[in-house]
Amino acid sequence: MRALPLSKPSVAIRLTITTSALVLGLCSSFAAIAAEVQGSAWGLGVGAASSQQPYKGIDRDSEVLPLIYFENEYVRVFGPTAEIKLPGLEISDSQQLDFSLVGEYDFSGYDDDDARILEGMSDRKGGFWAGAKVRWSNDLADVSAEWLGDVSSNSKGQRFTLGLERTWKIGEHVRLTPRLAAIWQDDKYVDYYFGVREHEARADRAAYDGKSGMNTEIGLRGNYMFDDHHSVFLDLKATSLSDEIKDSPLVDRSTENSALFGYLYRF
Repeated sequence: MRALPLSKPSVAIRLTITTSALVLGLCSSFAAIAAEVQGSAWGLGVGAASSQQPYKGIDRDSEVLPLIYFENEYVRVFGPTAEIKLPGLEISDSQQLDFSLVGEYDFSGYDDDDARILEGMSDRKGGFWAGAKVRWSNDLADVSAEWLGDVSSNSKGQRFTLGLERTWKIGEHVRLTPRLAAIWQDDKYVDYYFGVREHEARADRAAYDGKSGMNTEIGLRGNYMFDDHHSVFLDLKATSLSDEIKDSPLVDRSTENSALFGYLYRF
């Protein structure tokens, strides 16, 4: 689902994986809501997202995102992410393993006119990613592991995410979910988005071969349910970048951050 730019059109693609990660994370909150009803759950909404990417001289990006949510016993769709639910395993009354196949469109990438440091670089594109996910729900926290690969073969990369989160219900209307995640990205991914090829090198941009690395993410997600149909949400996230990304001549930040605020109407 392509975002609608509030700022100049040339930077629309810069929302990158941030949007996908935020939207994927919000699925967890709406999944808990959907579990309280029988049958299928539909939702439509709109979100406003703001993100700061680590490339030198790149401006903070603000976008409007249309949101479509659908979930039943077999599938879950929210924004650019879809999951096919596989049979789970009930370990005990308080523990369960859930398995799913995951597909998402990732808007990662840039155009060479997005920032001065990128001038003369070949454009880097996003693409369709697919893989699998397992989630262990228990009384203390929800633990998830997800592997995704770039099946569109733009970066030909892979990502593995190990996440930990817990949701607290405050009264009848509020849900708060802090989370922590470690995100491993292979050398193909890092090299494609943060590497500099020999023919792209110049005086202020040395050639650079990206290596695999581990990012650390911390976030907080909140939902407020006015009633069975109307809700608003806020998702805040900060990511500490791996040394392999920070060492890139394209980068001058050690972190990136993002925020997403939105409204969802559930039918």
